[in-house]
Amino acid sequence: MLNDLCVFDFETSGLDPAKERVIEMAAIRVINGIQVSEFRTFVKYDGKLAPKITELTGITDEHLVGGMEEKQAFMNLRRVMGPQSLLVAHNATFDLAFLHYAMFRIQEINFANKFLDTLSIARDRTPFPHKLENMCDKYEIKLEGAHRALNDVEATLALLQAMHAEKPVDEWINKLTYVEKYGKPVWVPAHAELSPVVWKK
Repeated sequence: MLNDLCVFDFETSGLDPAKERVIEMAAIRVINGIQVSEFRTFVKYDGKLAPKITELTGITDEHLVGGMEEKQAFMNLRRVMGPQSLLVAHNATFDLAFLHYAMFRIQEINFANKFLDTLSIARDRTPFPHKLENMCDKYEIKLEGAHRALNDVEATLALLQAMHAEKPVDEWINKLTYVEKYGKPVWVPAHAELSPVVWKK
């Protein structure tokens, strides 16, 4: 399953995948260990970004004026992903939900790709905290400009490679975890195996 990967990341206008929108996306496709494609774009947004989003990401309304139309951006992303690619993200519950709601809104279709969440692996293997920045520090991975889509994708790919070298991650395919005290996520793929975790401090 690790011979055809697509690592992806979204920056969004908020946290609710049913109401908010993707404002930046990036993806890297890797086949047999070789990067074969890369995609990154701002996405036009019909609204005004909250100051907190700009503070977190550095993305402003001006960045999005010249962004790609949402439908075209997601069609391009799905072409990069490929129908059989293993989709990889850090906190995949978040990104997969945005992918689901966007694809259904645009074309009334869903995705059936298998997936892997590096956050769920991190929760199992290492003590809290588990943000991408924290995991990059733990595995001595360089991450500059966190919360920008392509930077996070490159860091997630490096994290996956480090975790897999440490111990094969194949058992984590299609598995998602959630922090028990916060409750189950609103949406997960139908083929996901969902389980609660307690923070390891």
